[in-house]
Amino acid sequence: MNKQEKYDRAYLRMASEWSLLSHCERRKVGALIVKGRMIISDGYNGTPSGFENVCEDDEGFTKWYVLHAEANAILKVAGSSQSCEGATLYLTMSPCTNCSKLIHQAGIKRVVYASEYKDLSGVEFLDRAGVKVELLAPLA
Repeated sequence: MNKQEKYDRAYLRMASEWSLLSHCERRKVGALIVKGRMIISDGYNGTPSGFENVCEDDEGFTKWYVLHAEANAILKVAGSSQSCEGATLYLTMSPCTNCSKLIHQAGIKRVVYASEYKDLSGVEFLDRAGVKVELLAPLA
């Protein structure tokens, strides 16, 4: 295992820990944005600030206004003096199509994720946009 992969795996473990902060029942997702080996943001899926921490409706479906982990992390950077330009995003799950647009537009150049979402359209979009995308499955 090379040095970069060691860092990638460490950041994915941290994103996995961050996912445990989510109040979502169906799926917990964590995200870290790293630039120059410095974590500049983090996020997990959940409801917007000021809303109750319940992500699912009475039928068990995710509420439409729940923010994804990567969106939360990107929005945190937007409210700071940092920039995502050239950064790496670490995710516990591959990004959806909507978040992929945010990732590309934010200037993130690399995405490393630990598991695949059922729809890989977001990954395909990022690849087409020139963002390096890598699945790095956990070691057995």
